[in-house]
Amino acid sequence: MALLFTLAATLLTSCEAIEGIFKAGMWTGVIIVVAVVALIIWIISKVAGGKK
Repeated sequence: MALLFTLAATLLTSCEAIEGIFKAGMWTGVIIVVAVVALIIWIISKVAGGKK
């Protein structure tokens, strides 16, 4: 990760590097939120399905 950051910082202009970091952070956050929501739905379906 540090190597990637160093390469991005040296090869890109400062604005492009910051933009890339924020885009990666945004998509990582979106993926984590979707995964957590899917996990919660799966747990609720297992609990609700077991009570029938």
